[in-house]
Amino acid sequence: MSSSALRKWARHCGRTRVAARAYAIANALDGMSRAEAARLAGLDRQALRDAVIRYNAEGVEGLRDRSAPGRDPFLTEEEQAKLLDVVRQGPDPDTEGVCTWTLEALAVWISKTFGKALHPDSVGRILRRNGMSRQKARQVHPKADREAQERFKKKTCATP
Repeated sequence: MSSSALRKWARHCGRTRVAARAYAIANALDGMSRAEAARLAGLDRQALRDAVIRYNAEGVEGLRDRSAPGRDPFLTEEEQAKLLDVVRQGPDPDTEGVCTWTLEALAVWISKTFGKALHPDSVGRILRRNGMSRQKARQVHPKADREAQERFKKKTCATP
C-alpha cells in the first residue's frame, strides 16, 4: 500500500494501537528516519521494526493486536482427566480419609498423587474450567445406619 492509502486505512481501522503502527509505517514510507517516524506515531524504534516485519509478511492484518499465548496449564491434560474421574467417583473414606471431596481435600490429593502443590482456589478454577460446578453434598457418615435413621424420625399426625 502507498503511504496515503495506509493512512486512510489507519483512520478507519478503529484501533488506536493498530493505527499508530500504520501511521509509523506510512511516515517511514514517506522518507522519514525510522526513529522520527516511530516518535511521531508514539512508538519506539523496536516497536516500529516489529510492525514493519509483520506488515511485510502479512500486510495490514499483521498490524493488528495479537493475544498473548499465556502460560502452560499447571496440570497436564492427563492429570486433569484423572482428577475429574476421581471427583466423579467420589472419595473412598478408608483410603482418602474424607467422606466428601472439598477443594482443600482435592488439593491434598493432587499434591500426594502428582507431587504438585495447588491452592484450593486454583483447584476450583480447574474444576470450573472443565465444566464442573460447586455442589455441596450433605455429609453422611460412612457407617451410618439408614434403617435406624428412618425409625428415629418423628411420625407426623395425620389430619382428617
